[in-house]
Amino acid sequence: MVTRAVLIRALPFAVAVALYLPATRYGFVQDDKVVIAENPSAHSLHAALRAVGQPYWPLGPGRGELYRPVTIISYALDWAVGGGSPGWFHFMNALWHGLVVALVVVVLARWLPPGAALVAGLVFAVHPVHVEGVASLVARAELLAAAGMLGAVVAARRRWWVVAVVCAAGAMLSKEHGVVTGVVILLDDWLQGRDDPGSPRHYPAPFYVALAAITLTYVAVWHHVGGQATGDVAAPFMAAGLGGRLGVAFPAVLRAARLLVWPLDLSADYNPQVIPAPAGISVAALGGVLVVCALPVLAWGARRRAPALCFAAATAILCYLPTSNLLFPSGVVLAERTLYTPVLLAAAFASVAAAWAATRVSARRVGAVVAGLVVLLGARTLARLPVWRDNKTLLLATLSEHPESYRAHQWAASVLAGLGDTAGARRQYAIADSLFPEDARLAADRAFYLAGIGDTMVVADLVALARRRLPWDRVALRAQFLLWRARGAPAQAQAVADTAMRAVPEDSAWYRGEKR
Repeated sequence: MVTRAVLIRALPFAVAVALYLPATRYGFVQDDKVVIAENPSAHSLHAALRAVGQPYWPLGPGRGELYRPVTIISYALDWAVGGGSPGWFHFMNALWHGLVVALVVVVLARWLPPGAALVAGLVFAVHPVHVEGVASLVARAELLAAAGMLGAVVAARRRWWVVAVVCAAGAMLSKEHGVVTGVVILLDDWLQGRDDPGSPRHYPAPFYVALAAITLTYVAVWHHVGGQATGDVAAPFMAAGLGGRLGVAFPAVLRAARLLVWPLDLSADYNPQVIPAPAGISVAALGGVLVVCALPVLAWGARRRAPALCFAAATAILCYLPTSNLLFPSGVVLAERTLYTPVLLAAAFASVAAAWAATRVSARRVGAVVAGLVVLLGARTLARLPVWRDNKTLLLATLSEHPESYRAHQWAASVLAGLGDTAGARRQYAIADSLFPEDARLAADRAFYLAGIGDTMVVADLVALARRRLPWDRVALRAQFLLWRARGAPAQAQAVADTAMRAVPEDSAWYRGEKR
């Protein structure tokens, strides 16, 4: 007979997996192609193990960043089992999501009634913000990091010290924010001591020493292998000082909080002007400041009466902080995939609210409200899911939903350029530049395209911007090479070629005219 505890874990797992089964018909989208489909290290377990000492991004021009060997190994295993079929990768993403959902239930059940723990699992399973995190294959890193982090918490509770350390290491080696796993375990340990005075107040010191050792080792290896990522920052932060960075980061925090509470207006891109980049302080920035101040207060205030909410709020803060751009600039302004683990806060809030309501109204009414909420969230997820079917669908959806996204118009320009639609490509590049002219990568792409079709009228200014902010960018170097050739300056062109071939040896064939 199936016990109630098993059902409470199994039902959210089944809902999570079933919800994302339609994605098994989808293909490789955006970075999936570079990281998985075109990456030999992701095509066999032997190759993945040989690449353990290599960066996450395949080595090549502009690559060599980050360090996520566990994620690459998971791709290699999927490739071996599914023969490279994207459908199998999507199926495994659904299973990983289901596992994380089950762990969410187990972790929060310590402080919640069984029904409330079920609510937490169902809300986490169907939350629409998860669509990018599950439907995008490169977001597997988020799923693995969450599974490792929560698995380490569960293992530590059961005194499986070795398993907990292995899970913590797996979280770190899946994605960078896994480095906070030790702090999350410490938080859980502290909360256990508060709600169960009869249990040992603290985990043993050698366990924490082991966690600290594995964390420090990971940080050292990460900086050695993939530390170039520290120089890869999002375009709005490239030439901005502290004030300019926070002027974008705080509105992004506000948008992130809104997505957790009201996940209707979703986007594949949150660069300007989806999130504006104002010259000074804004109302949205003040809202972000309020969120940043309120969340720690919420976590601390809930420590006694609602420890599940305390744990979820603190974990959400810890996991979002590395990509929040509050402490340092990162490579993204905001991405829905980075909110995968922070959805724990929304799930815990719903479960605590359900438990509170159950003491005041009938369980049937609470169940009806929860069922309605889960259905609405699930329907929004199912409606959003097809957007990630392929690159064309994703691009068209982004252009339609967020025409203010300069990146969407840049992507459209690249597609039209590849199709030979010169007028369309020019138009889309011009729109992108009008929305946000400060992106050096956009300037480099546009300059390279215009120089390639012989239109050098604005190329010089574009190249100057790109080379000033990204002096070793391969596209900017190519654009400058073409500009000097168009101006009839072979010596200068050759000097650029020599510089580029030293900086990016993989481009030597292009500069020698062997590949165009």
